This record gives sequence, C-alpha cells and structure tokens, in this order.
Amino acid sequence: MADGAEARLTEVAPGVFAWRQPDGSWWINNAGAVHGADGVILIDTCATAARTRRFLAAVDLATGGGPVRMAVNTHFHGDHAYGNALLPDSTVVVGHRVTREQLLGDFILKSTPPVWSPSPDWGISQVRPPTVVLDDELTLFTGERRIELRHPGHRAHTGGDVVAWLPEEQVLFTGDLIFHEVTPLVFMGSVEGALRSLDWLAGFGARTVVPGHGALITGDLSPVLAAHEAYYRFILDTARNGRAAGLTPLEAARECDLGPFAEWPDRERVVLNLHRAYADAEGGELDLLAAFTDAIDYNGGPLRCAV
Repeated sequence: MADGAEARLTEVAPGVFAWRQPDGSWWINNAGAVHGADGVILIDTCATAARTRRFLAAVDLATGGGPVRMAVNTHFHGDHAYGNALLPDSTVVVGHRVTREQLLGDFILKSTPPVWSPSPDWGISQVRPPTVVLDDELTLFTGERRIELRHPGHRAHTGGDVVAWLPEEQVLFTGDLIFHEVTPLVFMGSVEGALRSLDWLAGFGARTVVPGHGALITGDLSPVLAAHEAYYRFILDTARNGRAAGLTPLEAARECDLGPFAEWPDRERVVLNLHRAYADAEGGELDLLAAFTDAIDYNGGPLRCAV
C-alpha cells in the first residue's frame, strides 16, 4: 500500500523500537526509535509525508507522547531522511558531515527523474539536513540510555554511513549497510568498502539487528553477512571479467547468472553496482545518468516504486 499501512512498530528491547516497512524495495526503508527519560531519539525517518506520519504516530503511541528530542540519519538517501521535514522545529537532526553535504545538494525531491514508476508522491517540499554532524563517532543520551553513532571509516553504501549501536541492549541499527534478503545497493559508495564493512559490523556482536531494508535479524548475524559478502564478491568478479572481455556494465549484467541472488527484490541493481565497480576499477567518476539508463534497459522499463 502506498501509505505504508502494512508497516509495524516492534519493541526489540525495552523502550527500543524498530519500524519495519515491507517489502523493503525502492524507497521503502526501516527506521527506529529509542525512548528514555529525556524523550525520544529517532533513527531515520521515511521517504514520504504519509509514511513518516504513520511512523511518528506509532512512536507517539508507543512512548506515551514522548517528545522527539533528536533524529539520526544513517545516510543521506531520501527514504531515510526526507521525513526530517515533518519533525518538530525543536528536534535536533544528527548525521555524518557527508550526509549533511549530500542532503543540501539533493535534487530528487524537487525534480524526480522518471526512473521510478509511479513517480513518488513525496508530500514534502524541502529537505532538512542534519545540524549536528560527526566525522567518526558521537554518543547520544536520553536519560541513562546510551546510543553510540559510528562511521566505518570509509565509503560503503555511501560516504556518510552511520550505525546506531545500543551497547546495553545489544541492538544495532545498520542503515543501508545491510539489506536483508533485498538486493544491496552500493552505486553511491564502494563495493570494496561495503565488503570491508561486513567484518566491522560483525564486531559489534549485536543480538538484534535492524537493517536499512528487509526483515529484522535476531540471533546469529553471520549468515546475513555471508550472503552480502557473496554478493559483493560476485559483483567484483563480474566487473573484472566484464572489463577483461570489453563488455559494458549493462552487457556484463545481461551475460551474468545471478544464481541465488535472482530471487532478491530489485535485481536490476546489479547494473548500478557494476557501474560503480567499473568506475572504481578505472579510477573514474560514476555516470549517474548512464547507470540509471542502463538499469531501466535491463529492467525493461522504469524501476518498481511502491511508495
């Protein structure tokens, strides 16, 4: 449903909530909220006004009207950050320095390319970037509850990825460093960097993981990380073989066998990820227009969008 009516708020630890939005495809993210004595700290917002309002209403009900003191953006993509605009003026928005810069340069909200169909009804007219930024790490508190914001130290999904780690509760909000059973997307980051981030994520020893997209993860995270590793290595191998054969990223995508990854939603992202791998291998800049044009060609039409 376009308004996110199927989304659910789940308490994953006392006062810690995950907002899960099926099916985790384009623009349909997960978010979260942490409730403490000083109020609520959000982890991301949503892509549209309708989805963000539903999220905020669920948090308000679950926390007994706890004031939203802060909101963290795990990265700059609109599905995690456009809803900032609906937060109270008193809410402090926090994110990586790169996230602030990239949100200030955002053009999709005001001039959405005809890549997704149907075109999203944002219900939002202005981006609201973080006003408090970090480079490496920052600790937030609500009452005695501690939230550690950390950057992996390199580009991965984007240049400004931040995870939110609750050490006492052993809950980790990963943003889009993890797509659970959804095709990962790294064309605005680095395939090699995303691969490197997996050991870093494992090092937290989280008991509960809230990924940026897809189902929540409890218990052993290693199978999820192994699936990501296999996919990233597949992209790197396909790019290396494609370049050696003189193939374009689109041609390499068409010739490769996605194997177990063919069942993941948004399989056309293989083209975007190959464009990134080619650009990094060749030391050039990614041509965003060419990458999306090829993805549409591979997909046989505009990309699926259910917001």
